[in-house]
Amino acid sequence: MNKYILSLDQGTSSSRSVIFNAEGAVVAVSKKEFSQIYPEPGYVEHDAVTIWETQLGTMLDVMMKAGITAKEIAGIGITNQRETVVVWDKSTGKPIHNAIVWQDRRTADVCQQLKDAGMENVIRSLTGLTADPYFSATKVRWILDNIPGAREKAQQGKLSMGTIDSWLIWNLTDGKSHVTDATNASRTLLYNIHTGQWDDDLLSMFDIPKGMLPDIVDCSGVVGKWLGVPISGIAGDQQAALFGQGCFKPGQIKNTYGTGCFMLMNTDERIIQSNNGLLSTVAWQINGKRKFAIEGSVFMAGAIYGWLRDGLQIVKDVYEFDTIAKSVDDNGGVVFVPAFTGLGAPHWDPFARGSIQGMTRGTTRGHICRAALEAVSFQSTELIESIAKDTSMKVTELRVDGGASVSKLLMQIQADQMQCKIVRPKNIETTAFGAAALAALGVGFWDSQEHITTLWQEDSNFSPNPWNEELAHQRKRWDKAVERSKHWDKDE
Repeated sequence: MNKYILSLDQGTSSSRSVIFNAEGAVVAVSKKEFSQIYPEPGYVEHDAVTIWETQLGTMLDVMMKAGITAKEIAGIGITNQRETVVVWDKSTGKPIHNAIVWQDRRTADVCQQLKDAGMENVIRSLTGLTADPYFSATKVRWILDNIPGAREKAQQGKLSMGTIDSWLIWNLTDGKSHVTDATNASRTLLYNIHTGQWDDDLLSMFDIPKGMLPDIVDCSGVVGKWLGVPISGIAGDQQAALFGQGCFKPGQIKNTYGTGCFMLMNTDERIIQSNNGLLSTVAWQINGKRKFAIEGSVFMAGAIYGWLRDGLQIVKDVYEFDTIAKSVDDNGGVVFVPAFTGLGAPHWDPFARGSIQGMTRGTTRGHICRAALEAVSFQSTELIESIAKDTSMKVTELRVDGGASVSKLLMQIQADQMQCKIVRPKNIETTAFGAAALAALGVGFWDSQEHITTLWQEDSNFSPNPWNEELAHQRKRWDKAVERSKHWDKDE
């Protein structure tokens, strides 16, 4: 009997595989980290072959840990780092360049040229996105323009492109399936959010041959097989987390604290064109019917902790980080703006750079760690304020997940800054669970979204302390520090 769902969670810093049982509980987890590649300042790449090999390795390892075979798995769900893109040769299956990561800023000038040419409103109206190097289209264009012979091969129909979900499915099916789901497609700048199809005008704008693109499919449903197991669920990591948090009703909202922070609110069948720096995106597509979300994206959250550990080497691990941050009563006047790869929503400044401001001779690593925690909170608070403006809704409850959500200190700081209740589920593997849930629906392992809702359980919640002058002062200093970090790397 098929008793399990296998979820592939391919992230920015690691590939993971998680096995869930029929009750939605985690049976086993396997994780393999891989290297980040920084060829030049602002460039971020991954070895796409390594991504595939680490993902396959965790799949085999997690099955061994769980003591199961492929015959016992009902379906496979895939969730992935979005916007990161691979271009590969159709005949050999080999990438022609490293994957260019969502954090990469190399196409900032191209995006600025599009804005200067008056194309920003066109892009936003068609895609729900903004002209920013965050998204996939300009990355593909860069590869075609900079790898010798690439554009000619693409025009001859010899190259394929895809976000990481497409790359994994291509490899899992030995090249039989070249597909992507609607959520990942909606992050490319090539997808018309109104028609649900690739847009010829956008393809022309970015000079990308249509023959490179994968077919767009539902988030739930069989698209291929691996060792006889149906691949039956696909969603970008943030949409998977929204689904995994059971945010099925309009107005429900979640924030994932991973490498970055990503806040999504379910807007049901309504596409909201933001006036406050947010994005409109597909939440999921099931049985051909699309649901939408409004989203705010923060580029640096958990990645800050990695930098403090590996770059500055002032902490040994994330657990020590929390302890050090608690060792001081406040930030000592320090404000940390983690704009290492520019600023995402609501600022959208690819030329901003990171800064630590307000330091004195009395500043300690405790103050810097505390300021880093607060930076995650301030960035997320900006998102929830923008969502409230765009939707005319006051957010009273936020569901949270991701690695950094285990920090009680961060969650309380977040509740205080947002002035809303923070709710953390027992299972913080919500991204992997969301992919598993989509896969389970796709093969009938679970029969409805209502059933999935019953599997979600609250672990703890954090209520805000009353707003006071000190909180207002901290926010004012944050706003001032952000303004001073903007446009730093832009030639005047």
